[in-house]
Amino acid sequence: MATVILVRHGRTTANASGILAGRTAGVSLDDVGRTQAQATAERLAAVPLVEVVTSPLERCKQTATAILAAQEGKPRRSTERGITECDYGDWQGKALTTLAKEPLWKVVQTQPSAAAFPGGESLTAMQARAVAAVRRRDAAVEAEHGPSAVWVAVSHGDIIKALLADALGMHLDLFQRLHVDPASVSIVRYTQTRPFVLASNTHAGDLSWLRPPAPKKAAKKGTARARSRRGDDAAVGGGAGPSSASA
Repeated sequence: MATVILVRHGRTTANASGILAGRTAGVSLDDVGRTQAQATAERLAAVPLVEVVTSPLERCKQTATAILAAQEGKPRRSTERGITECDYGDWQGKALTTLAKEPLWKVVQTQPSAAAFPGGESLTAMQARAVAAVRRRDAAVEAEHGPSAVWVAVSHGDIIKALLADALGMHLDLFQRLHVDPASVSIVRYTQTRPFVLASNTHAGDLSWLRPPAPKKAAKKGTARARSRRGDDAAVGGGAGPSSASA
């Protein structure tokens, strides 16, 4: 059960001015965004990451650079087009106040599964390719580094909301109920049984509980399989959680 930490990029000049940047080139973090990215990087420094995967857009790459710089080890860095920003088509580059007057705006808000951006992609297609990319990457991380591995995906607000909705078993039409702020941290653990959402839209707090446990002597094969099955199950009654804040 590898664990993925979903990080939204820090605030950008477009965010601050109310512009839907989409895939516009050259949109960078502003001063606030750089500070946010650094704060998130410091939170993640307590967790030895095996890989930092980023959307190809500049604002995500900048955020990923801050995260990597704060790591004691040397996590692998890679780019994943599957988690790039939604293709907003003709909406790209326009002010949100202007877009809110479009008939499609209400569809995006109330029935996202029916929303397709003119000249761009649908929100359904956006979710499908993002979920496929993250699940594929997660399986590859676990196969290479083991079930205790932790990795980061640096992406965008709507992408992370769509990923969380999938992990929560929510219909896409409900994904606007979720909120994902700049530089926020959300955490998902995929298992053969179901995904577990461990955190959503967090801005502060100790993350050292995600640190993989120290290696133990090899258990008997049957015992290891039993533990793996239990780890896929939900703890009835809620469970005990991490043994301590720094476990």
